[in-house]
Amino acid sequence: MAVVSWKEVILLTGMVAGCYWNSLSCGFVFDDVSAILDNKDLRPSTPLGNLFRNDFWGTPMAEERSHKSYRPLTVLTFRINYLFSELSAASYHLFNVLLHAAVCVLFLRVCRLFLDKTFSLVAALLFAVHPIHTEAVTGVVGRAELLSSIFLLAAFLAYTKSTSADHSIVWAPIALTVVLVAAATLCKEQGITVIGICCIYEVFVAQGFSLPILLDTLQQVVLGKAGFPYAVLQMLLKLIVLIISTLLLVIIRVQVIQSQLPVFTRFDNPAAVSPTPARQLTFNYLLPVNAWLLLNPSELCCDWTMGTIPLVESPLDHRNIATVFFYLFLGLLAYHSLLYRHRSAKTVIMALSLIVLPFIPASNLFFPVGFVVAERVLYVPSMGFCVLIAHGFKIISHKGYLRKVSWLMIGVLLTTHAVKTFNRNWDWESEYTLFTSALKVNKNNAKLWNNVGHALENQNNYAKALRYFLQATYVQPDDIGAHMNVGRTYKNLNKSKEAEEAYLVAKSLMPQIIPGKKYATRVAPNHLNVYINLANLIRTNDSRLEEADQLYRQAISMRPDFKQAYISRGELLLKMNKLTEARDAYLRALELDRTNADLWYNLAIVNIEMKSPSEALKNFNHALELNPRHKLALFNSALLMQESGEPKFWPEANRRFLIYVEEEPDDANGYFNLGMLAMDANENTAAERWMRKAISLQAGFRSALFNLALLYSQSKRETDALPVLDELLRYHPEHIKGLILKGDILMNHKKDTRGAKACFEEILRMDPANVQGKHNLCVVYFEERDLPQAERCLEETLALAPNEEYVRRHLSIVRSKMAAMNAAGQPITPAGGAAAQEEVPKKPEEVVQEAELKKEGSETDHTAKGPGMEEKNVRKSSSSDTLEDVEQSVRGQSEQRTKAKAPKEIKDIEEKREAALKRLEEIERILSGD
Repeated sequence: MAVVSWKEVILLTGMVAGCYWNSLSCGFVFDDVSAILDNKDLRPSTPLGNLFRNDFWGTPMAEERSHKSYRPLTVLTFRINYLFSELSAASYHLFNVLLHAAVCVLFLRVCRLFLDKTFSLVAALLFAVHPIHTEAVTGVVGRAELLSSIFLLAAFLAYTKSTSADHSIVWAPIALTVVLVAAATLCKEQGITVIGICCIYEVFVAQGFSLPILLDTLQQVVLGKAGFPYAVLQMLLKLIVLIISTLLLVIIRVQVIQSQLPVFTRFDNPAAVSPTPARQLTFNYLLPVNAWLLLNPSELCCDWTMGTIPLVESPLDHRNIATVFFYLFLGLLAYHSLLYRHRSAKTVIMALSLIVLPFIPASNLFFPVGFVVAERVLYVPSMGFCVLIAHGFKIISHKGYLRKVSWLMIGVLLTTHAVKTFNRNWDWESEYTLFTSALKVNKNNAKLWNNVGHALENQNNYAKALRYFLQATYVQPDDIGAHMNVGRTYKNLNKSKEAEEAYLVAKSLMPQIIPGKKYATRVAPNHLNVYINLANLIRTNDSRLEEADQLYRQAISMRPDFKQAYISRGELLLKMNKLTEARDAYLRALELDRTNADLWYNLAIVNIEMKSPSEALKNFNHALELNPRHKLALFNSALLMQESGEPKFWPEANRRFLIYVEEEPDDANGYFNLGMLAMDANENTAAERWMRKAISLQAGFRSALFNLALLYSQSKRETDALPVLDELLRYHPEHIKGLILKGDILMNHKKDTRGAKACFEEILRMDPANVQGKHNLCVVYFEERDLPQAERCLEETLALAPNEEYVRRHLSIVRSKMAAMNAAGQPITPAGGAAAQEEVPKKPEEVVQEAELKKEGSETDHTAKGPGMEEKNVRKSSSSDTLEDVEQSVRGQSEQRTKAKAPKEIKDIEEKREAALKRLEEIERILSGD
């Protein structure tokens, strides 16, 4: 076997780079969304052990919705990508391109076993540029094919060294082969088929048997005319080791999937649920379809499911001719290669083994798979195809008059394929470009119409998306997912009536329950989300909450293990204030999935509503153990600690808020609450910094503006507080506490009684029954020495708050002062009115009183912290599986992401603020008379 030179490595790598460099600008599309963006197994916070318990998409293998595709080594490489670049798509695509280059070099090494140096390079170059590989290389999930191919080729190359020069067995390469086969299988299931390729190689290449000689030898042994030759015994021993290893791998694989095949619907693979003979005729017709894609990759499509290829329902269908010709051609090649022992026959038999054996798991001939045709599964079979093409060119080139023509054909073929591959990569740039390119090839696949609609929906182009979803229902009228998409889009367009009608159509298409037959086995689990979507729609109407609850219960009755139904029902029960039932719903969901951080979070929200803060904190901590960067759990658990009033919790609350702002650096509420914690701890410098940060992110942030002004006031920086209050009142002129604080500063520190009076009068204009504003206005009258007006004002205040003793005492003090002034013959009203009054020196106790008044107002507003609670400090309920509409796509394995639900209303916070105000001790304003 000739060694691959570094020049050949550079040539192959250059060809791969030239064809695929533009793939680096592509994003995550189609199945990449589920395998990368939605897959928690990529995150460093997920234990590595989960990779070996979950399927390729991050779903536990034990769950029925699992795809049963067990590829932990492939997911591990995704996790490495995430570790270095998180979700930067370019790094994932670059990794795939490098893997494809490595496969090409290994493939060249394999070709050298059967072809000469020149035409083995031709085969490798053709493999490097073949357009059928764009899905495997440019699609990130195609990495499973690339990794599996690397180990598959390495295992085969290792096995070729299992026979020494003296024809004895070398066990080390065989052991290495078994290990590499296991690794290939852990990257993708088809990796195990390399065992069959090794067996073919051992019998027909290494031992040099032809089929007639092999049959004759076996006949001689069976008839007792001869014993097994030593070479045959060695061959059988090696084959037995390989077969036993294969059986062990199969047994382990079956145990991993718990002896369950994945659940596919007729939309994924219509022929799989078709009766005889349509099923057999269609599956056999798919073989020439795949062969044609290798021969003529001019019309490539990312999705061949649903109605892409109509069923072959009759033996008279003209497409059966293609099936017959395919089997005839394949049979002739196999007959030629098995009949003779020369080098050409060995090349053909190995090419056929590379084509046929790796394709068997995806052929639908022995067990159904979740697709009709998939271009990426042709990645390994195309190796055998490239060997056949190169071998054919070699034969032609030996004919002198065709030599130049053959090389011209090779040049044209490589050039056209390279250009096609390069252009095809642009289709994978985004989901919109990918699915619109697919519709040019196939307009009979409802999933493609749906997915173009999803791409437009992601751009918030709902009107155009609706047209594609409606077309999907026209192409496939019984497509439940398409009707669900129509309903969701109508909802996004605020057309609730049309949305409900679409959901009801989808619901009517659900299979009816057959007594004695398990419902879950006859319908895709995601189709049951129609009940969730419909319930989520109608529960926006408070008069239909019971109807929504009935839909959730109906879904649960169909599938007692339907976790999403329990989650959504828990949210509804929380809204209905049925707290015990909501708690029970979440506990049932946790029985089904104790690793769901969002479920623990929602249970904590129920605990808060049930006045169990300690239990709530425990459940928040459970959520954070599972997902240390769970944003809502971080925020609300920190808020719970802050509200507890216990200083021992403040450091941990501060830490959690800091992590939260790392996750949400543009959320002003996180910085605001850091500022409030700092104020509680009397760390004024830090509090000022956090409040300033919050205000810079959210102009007019009333909570931050008010508390920053309050901080300045408490720190005796009243001059700094006034501009902040002016900004607050510019955005929120109705902010009563801001007006009170501003009036206090103007009166007690700026001696601007006129400005203070304007603030308090504005308060009373908005709220005539505001006792604090009314009382402070009375103080202004007193400061102006307008004692009769002050008396009338305090009388009115006492009428508003007859139980407030301090108002009664202040009225008594004013009346006493008026009586003393009358007795002394002093006028109780300035001659020129308030504006013309002379400055009356204040007694020391009056100065003390003014300071206490400021303190009274400041403490009142600060203790309430009310405005800060109006924004982010309302707790929210969230789950990883619930959306306003759960079904976001019809891509098969994609699960939906969730939005938060708010179980507390703003008015609850306002009530708490008022309660806090009433609890404050009023500080008496001490006045003294002559």
